[in-house]
This record gives sequence, structure tokens and C-alpha cells, in this order.
Amino acid sequence: MYDKSVRRRRAVLILLVVCSLILLTAYFGESPGSPLHSVQRGFLQVVSPIQEGASRALKPVRDLFGWFGDTLDAKEERDRLRDELEEARRAAIANAAAAREAEQLRKLLGLDERLGLEEMRPVTARVITRSPTLWYSTVSINKGTSDGVRVDQPVVNGDGLVGTVTAATSNSAIVTLITDHTSGVSAVVNETGVAGVVQPAVGKPDDLLLEYIRRGDRIEEGQTVVTAGSTSRRYESLFPPGIPVGVITKVDDEELDIYQRVHVRPFAQLRRLDVVQVLTYPNGGET
Repeated sequence: MYDKSVRRRRAVLILLVVCSLILLTAYFGESPGSPLHSVQRGFLQVVSPIQEGASRALKPVRDLFGWFGDTLDAKEERDRLRDELEEARRAAIANAAAAREAEQLRKLLGLDERLGLEEMRPVTARVITRSPTLWYSTVSINKGTSDGVRVDQPVVNGDGLVGTVTAATSNSAIVTLITDHTSGVSAVVNETGVAGVVQPAVGKPDDLLLEYIRRGDRIEEGQTVVTAGSTSRRYESLFPPGIPVGVITKVDDEELDIYQRVHVRPFAQLRRLDVVQVLTYPNGGET
């Protein structure tokens, strides 16, 4: 019974294939006005309105699915562009930081060569934190006693004097800046050799004072101040001579005082320190 059913289905399938081949042969062999072509045109005339109506009815559905697809594509594109923008922003920040650091290292190298600081075994360090005060009176660096850093060693950057080491651990140190109220630097006016002591002005982080300059000493705006490298009666110098400190911006000559009030703007931009050097062998002293 099963074999007869299978043979019947095969016979029907073969018959359908043969009929299809005959119809296709007849269709392509006849002229456009033949009966088969007429049947096709009639079928299309009947079906076309149905197809058009169905297409119009389904258009909102297609548009809705298209809108969802376009929205998803737009969100993916937005997310991709946002990621690319963030990556570009990170790269720009990294490049700017690298360029700034490279410029500071270049200036440090120039200062080392100009003043012969290589003999003082400079240790290059990065600033890792700043004190949370308005004046940034101290900064922390990523080098310490394991690198030869000790308390009281001078610290410079490519522009000039920054401060001194006031505390050190094996891997880090604290640098007190020259704008801190405890700071005092024996210094001279580079153009005249007039000596004094540089101290911070109270409440003015960008203003230093060259103290103990007598009224008769010739001091002018634009002259530069450098470390004296010698011991005064008030301060023992921790700094080698000739390190740039700042430029004289104003001189107050008060008649009732025997001293002039000399204002100095530091060369080093103490709020923008990224790279500094600790001079670990100052004044030919002990290591």
C-alpha cells in the first residue's frame, strides 16, 4: 500500500514537471498575441490591484519597521562617533601633556648645560600632587631617598629656582616652594651684584620681595635676580650660585626706611610644574 502511494506521487510529480516544460516551451515559442500571453496579461490585470492595495495597506508597517531600523542604526552610529570623539579627545590631551613635558625637559637640559648643573647630580622627577592651598606652597614628587634625594636639597625646573626638599621617603619627597612663608633665598641682582634675601610677599603668591636692599643701591625694573650661592648673616645658602630666581617688577623707595622694597616675579611658573630636578650634590658637599 505504501509503495503504491509513493509511485503515485512520483508519477504526479513527473507529470507536473512535463506539463511545466511544455507550457514554458509553448510560452516562449508563441508570439505576444498568443493565448498563453493573453492569459498572463489577464492574470496580471486581476492581481495587480490586489497587490497595489496590499502594498498601500502594508506601507505604514514597512515604514514603522524601517523607522526602527534607521533609529537603531543611527544610535549605533552615534555611539561609534561618540567613542571615536572620546578617543580623539584622550589622544589630544595625552599629546598636549607629552608636548608640555617635552618642552619642560628641553628647558631643563638647557639650564643644566648653561649653569653646569650636571656636576650636581640632578635627579629628574615628576610632580604628583600639589598642596590644596591657594598658593601651592608645596608639591610632592615621585623621587625619594632611594634616588639620592635628601632634605634641604635645591629643586629647579627649566625656568629657574623652584624650592627645596623639606621631607623625603624612599620613593617620594615634598618640595617647599620659594613662595612659601618659610622660604628664604640668598640672592643677588645679576646686573649689579647687589645682594639681599628673596622672601615671599604676604598674601601675594606671584610676588616675591628682595629684602635688605639699601636705598643707595642701584636697582631697576627688568633686572634679574639669581641665587648668590653664599651664606648671608640671616640665611645659609642651600643653592649653588647663578640659578635664575626672577625678574624685578617694581621698586618702592620709601624715604622713612633705610631699605628699598624690591618686588620680584619668579621665573618658574609654580602653579604649572610638571617636571623638576633635584640637585642632589649641592655646593660640593656630601652626597
